[in-house]
Amino acid sequence: MVRLPLTPREIEQGKNLGALLRRARGERTILDIALDAGLSPETLRKIETGRVATPAFSTIAAIAAVLDLSLDSIWSSMNDAEPDRAAGLSDRRLLRR
Repeated sequence: MVRLPLTPREIEQGKNLGALLRRARGERTILDIALDAGLSPETLRKIETGRVATPAFSTIAAIAAVLDLSLDSIWSSMNDAEPDRAAGLSDRRLLRR
């Protein structure tokens, strides 16, 4: 199977996702979060750096659960036109209620 190249929008969404996850992780290590989510640290590192711009839903769901982020907030942050604002956790919509 041949994978189509990512669109500019998908690349931007991946960068926004990575920024959000890095901010949400805070002082915790990639190793701790990855193991708690059932992922390899390398997979989480690639997602955080945007090298994997379109991770599987189950992967995002697992990371969200560990970081206590809602999937709705992740989706809206990925589509935010302002990545710095999307990565800010002071915005209440990013925290799971």
